[in-house]
Amino acid sequence: MTLPRFQLAALDCPDPLALADFYSQLTGLAIEPLGDFPSEDVDWIELLNGGQPTLAFQKIDSYVAPTWPDGPLPQQLHLDFVIDDLDRGEEHVLALGATKPDFQPGDTFRVYLDPVGHPFCLVLRN
Repeated sequence: MTLPRFQLAALDCPDPLALADFYSQLTGLAIEPLGDFPSEDVDWIELLNGGQPTLAFQKIDSYVAPTWPDGPLPQQLHLDFVIDDLDRGEEHVLALGATKPDFQPGDTFRVYLDPVGHPFCLVLRN
C-alpha cells in the first residue's frame, strides 16, 4: 500500500485572497491565477509550490480568530493527504485511531478526525 502523502494545509479565514497575499509575500510563493473568476467569489485559493506541499485559504463567513494558546478556539486548521485508494487509506487511518464523521461533503475525498478532534482529509489522487 502506498502511504498518504502530505498535500496542503488549509487555513480558515474571512478573506482568502488577503490571507493568500500575506503568505505569498511571507514565503515568496505565487498565488494561483484566478483567470476569469471574479475575486469577490473566491472561497478557496492556494499558493503555488511546484507540486510540493503548500498552503490553501478557505473562506468562512462566520470566521472567529483563534485564541492561541488557550480559550474556546485555540486552533483553526485542517490537513489534506493525497492517497491512491480511499478505502485502503480509510482502513489505515482508522487503525491508527482516527474517526470518520457521518457528514462527508464530497466523493473524491473523505474527512476524518485525528485522535484529539482535528479534521483532516484523504483526497483521491487524480
